[in-house]
Amino acid sequence: MALIDFRIRAHRAARPIRSIGDSLVSLGQHVTFYVRTVASIPFALTKYRKHVLGQISEVSFGTNSLLSGGGTIGIVFAMSLAAAMMLGVETHRGLELVGMTSLSGMLSAVANTRELAPVVVAIALAAKVGTGFTAQIGAMRISDEIDALDSMAIRSIPFLAGTRVIAAMICVIPIYMIGLLASYLSTRLVVVFFNGASAGTYDYFFHLAISPQDLLYSGLKAIVFAAVVALVHCAYGFYASGGPAGVGQAAGRALRTAILAIGILDVLMTFGLWGLVPEIPGMGV
Repeated sequence: MALIDFRIRAHRAARPIRSIGDSLVSLGQHVTFYVRTVASIPFALTKYRKHVLGQISEVSFGTNSLLSGGGTIGIVFAMSLAAAMMLGVETHRGLELVGMTSLSGMLSAVANTRELAPVVVAIALAAKVGTGFTAQIGAMRISDEIDALDSMAIRSIPFLAGTRVIAAMICVIPIYMIGLLASYLSTRLVVVFFNGASAGTYDYFFHLAISPQDLLYSGLKAIVFAAVVALVHCAYGFYASGGPAGVGQAAGRALRTAILAIGILDVLMTFGLWGLVPEIPGMGV
């Protein structure tokens, strides 16, 4: 009995160590998957062009129609409208307290371009497209379709993950531009039409604060976010297990990981691209 009790206590004491070990193994699997997927992108572009085009259509328009489920474009447009509307409301209220409502256009140009538009499009991609990637690849994993691809000498990572990463990075550009335009229009609508600010003053400071460099950096952030979202969700689907329930759990974990990665990358890229003390073009600050 004493020996049995000792073994039970030793087994319980080793649980945290085994948990840490399992986490490290999972992290190593995912990092290896990310490296192999990025390295396979040229191969996927040359060998699986038709599949890339099919993924681009699916990511952009859902079931090939903007009216059927709204597609990713419709979701990004709606989310950008709502988020930018609240930005306009809070921007005008905050500046009104210090008597500087004329700078609403400047804050709209800076906040929408540098932060709001890239993050909104990334979250929309993670919630709609990314979870779809996890479900599709996860279903193939539990039904042994990925093993069947390998047995037919089809490289599963370029075919399944590489093509989806390429599609996400290509499709995010027009989707991001639509979201950015919706953000600009929504903020201007709130500040100028709902709060009665001067349209000329708003437009003057808006055009003074925005620059081509900001738009380029903002688009770069959106592309990087899209690649990270696709990589994370494809990895969780590729290593899914436990039947349909396991695929659902993998999709949830992938979404949480992608959103966390977007938040961390957003901070790092903002500091890296605009510096710890950012400058506003045309404002001398």
